[in-house]
Amino acid sequence: MHPPMRFVFYTHSLVSDWNHGNAHFLRGVMRELQALGHETLALEPEDGWSRQNLLRERGSEPVARFRRVFPGLKSLTYGPRFHHESAVAKADVVIVHEWTDPALVKRLGRIRKAGGRFTLIFHDTHHRAVSATRAIASLDLDGYDLVLAFGEALRERYLAAGWGRRVVTWHEAADTALFHPMPEIAREKDLVWIGNWGDGERASELHQYLIDPARRLMLSGTVHGVRYPPRALAAIKAAGLGYKGWIANADAPLAFARHRMSVHVPRRPYVEALPGIPTIRVFEALACGIPLICAPWEDSEGLFRPGEDYLIARDGRQMERHMRAVLNEPGLAASLAAGGLETIRARHSCAHRVRELLQCIEDLRADQPAVPREREVLP
Repeated sequence: MHPPMRFVFYTHSLVSDWNHGNAHFLRGVMRELQALGHETLALEPEDGWSRQNLLRERGSEPVARFRRVFPGLKSLTYGPRFHHESAVAKADVVIVHEWTDPALVKRLGRIRKAGGRFTLIFHDTHHRAVSATRAIASLDLDGYDLVLAFGEALRERYLAAGWGRRVVTWHEAADTALFHPMPEIAREKDLVWIGNWGDGERASELHQYLIDPARRLMLSGTVHGVRYPPRALAAIKAAGLGYKGWIANADAPLAFARHRMSVHVPRRPYVEALPGIPTIRVFEALACGIPLICAPWEDSEGLFRPGEDYLIARDGRQMERHMRAVLNEPGLAASLAAGGLETIRARHSCAHRVRELLQCIEDLRADQPAVPREREVLP
């Protein structure tokens, strides 16, 4: 049993999941830490890109709703005059997300090197290590005790480049308190896709593995996500699918429950340069017990059981055949749903990841025991 600790997370946003999937995972991790008796606090920039876009598009209601849906999660915003030294002074663990401003990444490292008694961790959940190498290489990680990379290929990239003194793989996972089957909900439509356009990083793949097969099979279905250009919206409409825009992650389980199947279309940088890293939607869809069909990606780390947890389509025509089979063969659909759910519950929940995180921290401190101090409530 780990003694209670104070965790401070520097994140792009905890409150907004507008084009920001890391918020999904962080919410689940914070809740699991709290369930074990730890204190958690998120710090996010007041002018964060995701938060500002959410406010611009939907107003303040999603922020208020976040407080209602996640009442135990605390997040504070910071601006230019925020005193970060005070914010981390009483922390035991500080975890800094890769999208944090480089100057602040450096500042926190300097605080640690100047005598900060917290464990300082850098957390990378993006593909910029291969798509924007100079940006990652310029980050000053000298004062960081540990780097968490959300895939083995990314970990190897950090090691090869000499970024960080210790790097471990820490995959994302499903928040199973939120994502779970809803058998009482009627499945009203055939297909649901929840994902953002992604700067064109999977534009052709979305046509090949989602839009075109749905059009040929005349499927009913729904597309959720943001930053879709007019041409993509027209293609979605022509395929007979309904475009519903941004969906709060808290509403995603119900969206999965109302459809008969979903698909996974990874972004090109992950397929080509960082194999083995699925989107967090794979974990979340499987946790909801919905049959899943994937565009090609290499599960190089053996996270799942291809063919049992989900189907792989090597091209658009095979995607079409798989979709038809899932819709017309109830036994296949049920087997996929059960297999994926079994794997999530056995290996890929946020509770699993918290246990892994706490073990990493324990291993780090084995050589440098933490200095005891009086308990104080986080600000």
